[in-house]
Amino acid sequence: MKIEVYEHFKPEERQFVDRASEWVVNAGEYHEVKLTDFLDPRQCFILESLANRHPDVAVRIDGGYEGAERCRAFIAPDYRELEHEPMKMKVLNITSGDQKFITLQHGDYLGAILGLGLKRDKIGDIQVHEDGCQVVVTEEIVDYLDLHLRQVHRIGVMTEVMELSALKPVNAELQEMDLTVASLRLDGIVSDVFRLSRSKILVPIKAGRCRVNWKTEEDPSAPLKAGDIVALQGFGRFKVLEADGVTKKGRLRVKIGKFV
Repeated sequence: MKIEVYEHFKPEERQFVDRASEWVVNAGEYHEVKLTDFLDPRQCFILESLANRHPDVAVRIDGGYEGAERCRAFIAPDYRELEHEPMKMKVLNITSGDQKFITLQHGDYLGAILGLGLKRDKIGDIQVHEDGCQVVVTEEIVDYLDLHLRQVHRIGVMTEVMELSALKPVNAELQEMDLTVASLRLDGIVSDVFRLSRSKILVPIKAGRCRVNWKTEEDPSAPLKAGDIVALQGFGRFKVLEADGVTKKGRLRVKIGKFV
């Protein structure tokens, strides 16, 4: 049974598959409930796939707002009404009187929070606004953050704990790029998007630092398609918006949306 399940996922995902399988079995067989920390979209997909195989298990996925990327999951026997279960999330509002504050980016806030010794799975989506930042976090760490987060990238900040109802989601801003490529190979498109040579791109891909749809992809020749989201550690991420059309010279037209 376990081997059959493993066939659907990558080897590096087996540890999470085991954990998620245990949550599902405990809910279905022993009537236990489980509220997870924040999961990325790939982990949510794995959990829902496993839960769908069990007829007596229900799962609620919630990141604090519609369209959230990082979400908590509530796993329970199927007779529980999950929509009213507390997901135990709060919003940490971050502001500053420093003029340089507006230059801070997603990575600056995340780095400052992780620098306080917190784990990434306690932190949900980070909404960066022109006049501040809102971070969705698990309820148990919000007071610690409120007390200790006083600097982000050497800029003094103030914090305030808010309810989820005060969250103002920001639509992801995409910088569109039109490329013409010989093929839809991962290494070719990544090198064009980040303006790096093909040889320099191969190293991080083969080292497991590239993810396609939140799943590690170490094959430089893996084909991309419209809708794929690609992240290269240390460089950023992008979405393949369109992948159709051929130029007179036989090259493929691809429209990319680079997250900024």
